[in-house]
This record gives sequence, structure tokens and C-alpha cells, in this order.
Amino acid sequence: MNKDFKFTIKSICFDEDYHPADNTRITTNFANLARGDSRQENLRNTLRMIDNRFNALAHWDNPKGDRYTVELDIISVEMSIDAASTDSALPLIELLKASVVDRKTNERIEGMVGNNFSSYVRDYDFSVLLLQHNENQPKFSTPDNFGELHGKLFKAFVNSNTYKENFNKPPVICLSVSSSKTYIRTENQHPVLGVEYQQDAYSLTDDYFNKMGLKVRYFMPPNSAAPLAFYFSGDLLSDYTNLELISTISTMDTFQKIYRPEIYNANSAAGKSYQPSLKHQDYSLTRIVYDREERSRLAVEQGKFVDEHFIKPYGTILEQWSAANYAL
Repeated sequence: MNKDFKFTIKSICFDEDYHPADNTRITTNFANLARGDSRQENLRNTLRMIDNRFNALAHWDNPKGDRYTVELDIISVEMSIDAASTDSALPLIELLKASVVDRKTNERIEGMVGNNFSSYVRDYDFSVLLLQHNENQPKFSTPDNFGELHGKLFKAFVNSNTYKENFNKPPVICLSVSSSKTYIRTENQHPVLGVEYQQDAYSLTDDYFNKMGLKVRYFMPPNSAAPLAFYFSGDLLSDYTNLELISTISTMDTFQKIYRPEIYNANSAAGKSYQPSLKHQDYSLTRIVYDREERSRLAVEQGKFVDEHFIKPYGTILEQWSAANYAL
């Protein structure tokens, strides 16, 4: 049955003229920035922050701190249940692809694919299924096989010919650390990724991404306020160049400063033992307008939309496909 699934990739440039496509997830971080009266200033300032962060990390042979600029493309993935039909294409996930332009050599350098991660099925799992499962329950738990369908869909895409024809390396996804966990600083330090942290226990997100075939490590890059969670499938430190790693750090550290300033734009950096908190008060705001309450509300609405237009119509087919134990 998995042979009937077909993946299609669409790409749109994320720049100061970006307008979200009609089928873009309304809860996507970059779509949120591109709405309202401040949309162009938001986008311009975000891109400037990314470039500044990149040049600060890629400081060698870069005396003026302006050698590099980062270009971002939003990668939208659609999946067709019936490969022979164009009517069954379903929006599945969105990623970011970074490219680095070296102004000194006029060279365009491959950056990381992944970075930000948005998923329709993940919206459904966390905003609908998980809430329904725990409603009126005395103790939190997850439904049976929670995240397995999503994990198999993700692995099917990454192992597809479509992915391999468009990208040279597996994706790396970079997210915020969990506010429910404690992170302990280790002695391990990487010149670009920075100081490594280890958590006291895996979070629900860690388990969810593990079902996608992704491991996690936590690093706090130089001059960052808190560790970032890096999800990857191979060897994070050996499989990617320094510039590839910096493309992810500069992009996602910037986004997190905007979305979670209490953690990533805090006025003091994480210590040896660190528990993130969105209630932290000693932080600075960026000059970028972002409506976090709207995003939380829309996540629930979009999860219900996915339930109605993805899970219910194709649930039987997807369950049969998932139950087939598709080995990757």
C-alpha cells in the first residue's frame, strides 16, 4: 500500500515580500510573521537578525561581520494517497531550506534542510487526539500508538525518491527545549554548536520525534541564552559542515528569540542546571510583532480541520498502511 503514496514538493522564498500561500498552515511560525500591518517590517527585521547571527558565528575571515547572507525557502510537502490521481493530494509537512551566500567569493553554499518543522498530523495528534484522550482523566497519558502514523509518514517522505532528488542530506530540525524538563550542562563543547546539555528525562516531544527516526541532542551555541534541541538521524557533529550547522542555529535562534523571548532572549544565560520557563520575567523583546495567543488558538482550530479533512476521510487507508509495519 505504501507504494501508492506519492510525495510532491513545492517551494516558496521566505523574504521580505513573502505572502503565505493559500494552503500554508495558518499556525506556521513564518506565516504568523507575514500577516498584519507590520508584516514587511517583521520579515525584514527577522532576516536581518538571521544574517547578523550567522556572521557572528562564522567570524573567521569575516572581519566586518557581513560576509554572509542567509536565504530561506519554505518547503511544502504534499502526499497523494493515490499516486495516479491528482485529486487526493494532502498537505503533509513544511520545512525550511537554508542557503548561504558568500559575498566575498560570490559562492552559493548549501545550508541545512529541516530547521523549522510544521506538520498537519502533528497538529491533530497534539491539539485534538491528545486533549480528547486526557479529558476528565486523573492522570496524564498518551493514546496507544501515539505518533506512530506521523512517524511513518515522515520516514516515508525522507526515504522517498522525491526527497533524495531534492536534498543531499537528511533533515535536522531545531526546536525549543521543554519547560517541563531540567537540563544539565556537560563538559562537551563544539566550536559552533557550543556547550552540550543533557536532560533529566525525555519529553513527550522527544518521544514523538523518536518515532520519526530522529535522535536529539541539546547544545547552547556561543552567545545564546539557552540550549536548543537538535533532532537528527545520523551524526550531528560529523555529517554537517560548520556553515550548515550555523545556518540552522542562526535561523532557529532568531525565531526562538521572537516566539519564546522568556527563554531565548533572556537577559542571563542558562547555568549548569537549567529549567526553561515561559513565566520568566527578566528578558528583552525584539522589535518584531508576534501573536502567541493567536497561534495557540489556531493550532486547535487547525487540528480539528485536519481531523475533518485528513484523518476521517482517509483514516482507514492510513491505519492499514501504518499497521503494515512499513520498514524503512
